[in-house]
Amino acid sequence: MQNKEIGGEKSVNEKNVEIFNRYFPGCLSIENDNQLTLNAGRLKALLGDFSEIKEEGYGLDFVGKKIALNQAFKKNHKILKPLNESTSKHILIKGDNLDALKILKQSYSEKIKMIYIDPPYNTKNDNFIYSDDFSQSNEETLKQLDYSKEKLDYIKNLFGSKCHSGWLSFMYPRLLLAKDLLKQDGVIFISIDDNECAQLKLLCDEIFGERNFLSSLTWLKGNAQNDAQYFQNNYENIIVYAKHVEALSLNRMTSKKEVKVFYENDKYYYEGAGLTTGGAGGTLNARANLGYSIYYNPKTLDFLGIDDYDKELAKSSNDENLVYNDRQDLLKQGYEIIRPPKKGVGLGRWTWALDTFNSNKNIISIKKNSRNEYVICKKEFLDKNQVKQNENGEFYAILDKSSPARNVIENIGGGNGTKEVNDLFNQKIFNNPKPTKLISRLIELSTNEGDIILDFFAGSGTTAHAVLESNKSDYQKLSEGGGGYLMA
Repeated sequence: MQNKEIGGEKSVNEKNVEIFNRYFPGCLSIENDNQLTLNAGRLKALLGDFSEIKEEGYGLDFVGKKIALNQAFKKNHKILKPLNESTSKHILIKGDNLDALKILKQSYSEKIKMIYIDPPYNTKNDNFIYSDDFSQSNEETLKQLDYSKEKLDYIKNLFGSKCHSGWLSFMYPRLLLAKDLLKQDGVIFISIDDNECAQLKLLCDEIFGERNFLSSLTWLKGNAQNDAQYFQNNYENIIVYAKHVEALSLNRMTSKKEVKVFYENDKYYYEGAGLTTGGAGGTLNARANLGYSIYYNPKTLDFLGIDDYDKELAKSSNDENLVYNDRQDLLKQGYEIIRPPKKGVGLGRWTWALDTFNSNKNIISIKKNSRNEYVICKKEFLDKNQVKQNENGEFYAILDKSSPARNVIENIGGGNGTKEVNDLFNQKIFNNPKPTKLISRLIELSTNEGDIILDFFAGSGTTAHAVLESNKSDYQKLSEGGGGYLMA
């Protein structure tokens, strides 16, 4: 008798699955095609039988891994056939990207500076099905990989479903080949959502090496759905790996910043970095030699750094009255005491040593902030031609600021990519294409003049669009000096 649901009551099978999920989570998985997979070894371990537990290192294992490796190393017998004559430095390849990567390896081994890919996410919303070529005879495959015929048939059937093993087997050979194409100072960016992010991280750790992992960028794409069951999903991940982290040099991100400019003694300057620091190392307990007081006379503008505290006591005490001994003689002369701002309950410290401070008084700025607190900053001097004046007569300057890229990408909505493609074709052709600005940000971060960029999941061609746009901009000319893009 079949176990069917009668009158809304759960079937025997459903009740059994419910029991498994309640008492043995992680032992039973249900793939997107509703096929059940039981991890017998894990179940035995939870029942006290540890015979199938492997302790030979840590790594990623999945069904079909040997076939995936075989696909990467299998000789390629295909060639590129030009569709038209062109002198462009950009190449678009139509065909299976696994074949294309093998062909590109012949001419572009260790020549690619940046790879960006947006592979299938292996969710119920995409059309991904593992379909790599199994044209080799069963006998040849069985001999090469030491598989039984039953095991090979099982793997073939498995790859037709949306399972982790099938997706990993699809990605493994492509990423192996991609690694060979990267220059020693190359970098790869991989867009992915939460469905396969954990698996992709383990896979890339194995292929590129865990030490070459740079970051998991968070792209805040917006477009969150209000009908989400638990959390609105408004972000995607971009996993980033270097070919060799020791050789990598990423560009700093630049931005414009307006600063207030002061004019004193025929010189223009703005207030730069302060002389205090944050974090655990910003306490006087941690650096007891950097707690000197600054005695400042607001009438004469004279100031001097003075050691007026017990350095040994400063290593353990946070009581300012115990640690410091005010110079009464200077206070009577009109001087005020400026000490490092406190860090929570702890006493603060300066970043400069006392001798450095007193020998550089000409570049020190002492002013009060909106809270009537003294702020000690370094003066950053400007040329006159850098300074502008507003309608109120106040001086200001627009500065180029650079900093390492943040691992959160904001203000680039996911809907921008859809609009760009829809405007181009006047209809919806691709689902959720990436916006050009997102890829341009990655290009700006990781490439310079003459570098070559590869995207072997070309899709709507956003990467190509971003490269062409970046060629027009001031920050780089990728198509000059041998650079360009490769799309497959």
